Amino acid sequence: MHGWIIIDKPVGPGSTQIVSAVKRALRTGGYGRYKVGHGGTLDPLASGVLPVALGEATKLSGRMLDADKAYDFTIGFGVETDTLDAEGKAVAVSGVCPTLDAIEAVLPRFTGAIEQVPPAYSALKIDGQRAYDRARAGESFEMKTRAVTIHSLTIPSSSAPLRGNEGLNEITLSCSVSKGTYIRSLARDIARALGTVGHVTMLRRTKAGPFILSQAISLDKLDELAKGRQLEKALLPLTAGLDDIPALSVTPDQARALREGRRLIGIAAPTGLNLAIDGDMPVALVEVEDREVRVVRGFNMMSKEDR
Repeated sequence: MHGWIIIDKPVGPGSTQIVSAVKRALRTGGYGRYKVGHGGTLDPLASGVLPVALGEATKLSGRMLDADKAYDFTIGFGVETDTLDAEGKAVAVSGVCPTLDAIEAVLPRFTGAIEQVPPAYSALKIDGQRAYDRARAGESFEMKTRAVTIHSLTIPSSSAPLRGNEGLNEITLSCSVSKGTYIRSLARDIARALGTVGHVTMLRRTKAGPFILSQAISLDKLDELAKGRQLEKALLPLTAGLDDIPALSVTPDQARALREGRRLIGIAAPTGLNLAIDGDMPVALVEVEDREVRVVRGFNMMSKEDR
């Protein structure tokens, strides 16, 4: 059980609760003890793709945190909240409702490399304390701007309102973004650029790194598979999280050397990060430079023949 289970997280539970649900499923199915971790936090009010790493795949959770993500989100116009979502208290109101033409005209300003101020209610640390802890305590503090990249920002045709001169109470957008992007901040800034205020009323992650919604299962399906001892049906291989990395085939002797932390000399391979594989068994993430291979992260996995 070394790999990924992709959960379609519902609104309500947090990411750590989903990890607990997967641990519980492993116990229910009698799979034994495995490390379990998630590959990117989703707020309780958000739903969608949450990659959960099992066993040796947990060593790749950090890479998943750094991966690009995609979201569908709805901005409700007229009210800005302190949390920038539907859970918070109103801090600003406006009677301005933008038209579809105005929204379409402003979106290019938020595409590409932009600067944004993260929400005060976020997990970022300010002077050693979580921002949301300080915000809940009523403290005043400044959130510094950060550079992020919005790869795309569109109005999906399936949710596009009818064109007209009337103002809209809400708009649903789709985006693909770099790590560190806060959709709540993006929604706030789009609303302000339209001469009004707003907050996120719906947030659904449709992609995290290489993982997409069609690969995700519900918590009910997770429970069903666990009770039937069929969790393997939902398990994606460890390598599914490394689709962007070239594979480097190694011999059993070379694999043994890498597992022992030794370097390989004189290996023809692309410069940079590679995935060393012995047959179909992942051995290690390795860095290649000047035909020298150095282990970055080893995987403690064995083939059935080696057991």
